[in-house]
Amino acid sequence: MKREHLALILFIDLIWAFNIVPVKLAVEAAGPLTAVLLRYAIVLVVTLPWLRWLPGRMLWVLITGFVAGALFMGLGSLSFALAQNVSALAIAGQLGVPFSLILAVLIYKERIRWPRITAVALCFAGVAVMGFDPAIADESIALWLTVAAALCWAMGNLLFRKLAGVPVLTIHAWLAAVSVPILAGAAAIFEPQRLGNIASLSWLTWGCLLFSGLLSSLLGHGGMSWLFQRYPVATVSPLTLPTPLLSVIIAVIVFNTPITTQMLIGGALTLIGVAIITLRTAKARDDNAAPSPIEREDAA
Repeated sequence: MKREHLALILFIDLIWAFNIVPVKLAVEAAGPLTAVLLRYAIVLVVTLPWLRWLPGRMLWVLITGFVAGALFMGLGSLSFALAQNVSALAIAGQLGVPFSLILAVLIYKERIRWPRITAVALCFAGVAVMGFDPAIADESIALWLTVAAALCWAMGNLLFRKLAGVPVLTIHAWLAAVSVPILAGAAAIFEPQRLGNIASLSWLTWGCLLFSGLLSSLLGHGGMSWLFQRYPVATVSPLTLPTPLLSVIIAVIVFNTPITTQMLIGGALTLIGVAIITLRTAKARDDNAAPSPIEREDAA
């Protein structure tokens, strides 16, 4: 891998890890639903030139926009609004990886062996250990909302297969276009006062929203998609594993979140399981997939 591409992956890791800070600050200042609405509004404005009608795929676009957009981000934002210990949320959010594998087995009949089966069990055991930690007992609802958001993320991954070949910016444009009216309606019902106070939000809050919308969503996911076009999955995927560890470190530094022994054990179990699934799934995909034209060109 070229050094500049490795630097891009590490930069994206840092963006995704640090994103817990602007998300938390924006949710507290603007409200969970209003914050996500504004984030997607920013994404929509930027990606509007790439918004294209996709004949024969619009039903999947609408479903994907609801599940991977409004529902996923809405649940995640609500979890941040209800939690003070965002370290636990950063780890629980990694359940999207085993959820994706389980759905692939159920829907696409993907065959897995005992290492990944064991890894799935480790992931859920780790979150269960954290869930029963007395230090975050008051935040258990936030933890399970994150688990629900992780399931939506996994479902979104499968739905994205229906949009194969669609440019990344077009997908993000549709995610935003579908999510904005849904979130606007939800915010009008549940957060009317917050929605009415948008004009009075501070520059710091708008900076947080811009960071999440432009850097985390567009640069992060767009950059990763670009890298996956040029390198094997087994090369790129493992390099994203530091993200949850960095998120925990950042949460401790910025928010002074407590780290208990039970959280360390649960977090370690989950992250070990995620690492096993990521490494073995990436290898399996590369073993079963023919090289893309770009990969063949780079190898020449």
